[in-house]
Amino acid sequence: MRFTYAEAMTDPSYYLPLAQAAEAAGYASVNVADSLVYPRESDSRYPYTADGDREFLEDKEFIETFTLIAAMGAVTSKIRFTPFVLKLPVRPPVLVAKQASSIARLTGDRLALGVGLSPWREDFEVMGVPWERRGKRMDECIEVVRGLTAGGYFEYHGEFFDFPAVKMSPTPARPIPILVGGHSDRALRRAARLGDGWMHGGGDGEELDALLARLAALRAEEGTADRPFELHVISMDAYSPDGVKRLEDKGVTDVIVGFRVPYIKGPDTEPLAKKVEKLERFAETVIAKVNG
Repeated sequence: MRFTYAEAMTDPSYYLPLAQAAEAAGYASVNVADSLVYPRESDSRYPYTADGDREFLEDKEFIETFTLIAAMGAVTSKIRFTPFVLKLPVRPPVLVAKQASSIARLTGDRLALGVGLSPWREDFEVMGVPWERRGKRMDECIEVVRGLTAGGYFEYHGEFFDFPAVKMSPTPARPIPILVGGHSDRALRRAARLGDGWMHGGGDGEELDALLARLAALRAEEGTADRPFELHVISMDAYSPDGVKRLEDKGVTDVIVGFRVPYIKGPDTEPLAKKVEKLERFAETVIAKVNG
């Protein structure tokens, strides 16, 4: 089992020392949150809070995702970085491919690209991208990023993107895993058809079991069941060795753990030293016992 450390919406000066501490403690990866803008008015609902409230996001500092990964990559040597998740269809996929390839080259292929749809219509509006047919645009974005980061000439002719044979340099020594986030049936099918893995957004155990079962069925339908596939999961089971074993038995490859509730309004007041203490304690009581 691999363990991913998740921390977001905190003091930006904490991220580099936290990445170093997580690497030293034995975590396999660090999740990196993605956010572009905060609209003053919005009818959108946040999908992962019980009441859809989004106000906890106001005035939270989000360093641009690839910039933060590059900075953390420069002060570490082994740990992997995973956007959780990059709002892909609001971005130009050719630029994303260039950014991802550059990060992979600079960090020694320590990038797994978590991607998803933004729940905010406003993200599409401010980026000049239509909200309509965003799922199809997402599919094409994944195909473009995968094609351009594979090396060699690549051309694409789709509904939204159309370009002749081009190539980028550098490209990664190994393919960048593309991990698709989302709980909707369309998101699960997208992960099964186009992804190298799936990223879970949280929820209770019964919901997780249902999502894993549906994903397995969709992979069988899509003919991808035999392809290597990462399952990144948030679960209370991840906080004990016995629980981790239960997740392993379900096919989970990566568990995402954090040590504070992120959906709190106002600034994060927890000191850096306390965060490091918590991640190290978990490493001693769970990671060492599971992987020791």
